[in-house]
Amino acid sequence: MYIIKVKGKAKIPDYIQLRDDHFVLIAYFRADRPLKNLDRYGLDGKEEALAALIESLSFGKLQKLEL
Repeated sequence: MYIIKVKGKAKIPDYIQLRDDHFVLIAYFRADRPLKNLDRYGLDGKEEALAALIESLSFGKLQKLEL
């Protein structure tokens, strides 16, 4: 799975994209909102680690998600 942080413009907020190994979009959520329904993506119980990763991500750089 891969993660990318997308920079918003003006009134559009920053977003996070989760993509599978074939780069197909599987999740798209706001970077500033609490993380919900992570069990759908096999990330349940990793909310704190994912939140810390999101804070440290650079905008526009695709990164392999390893938690």
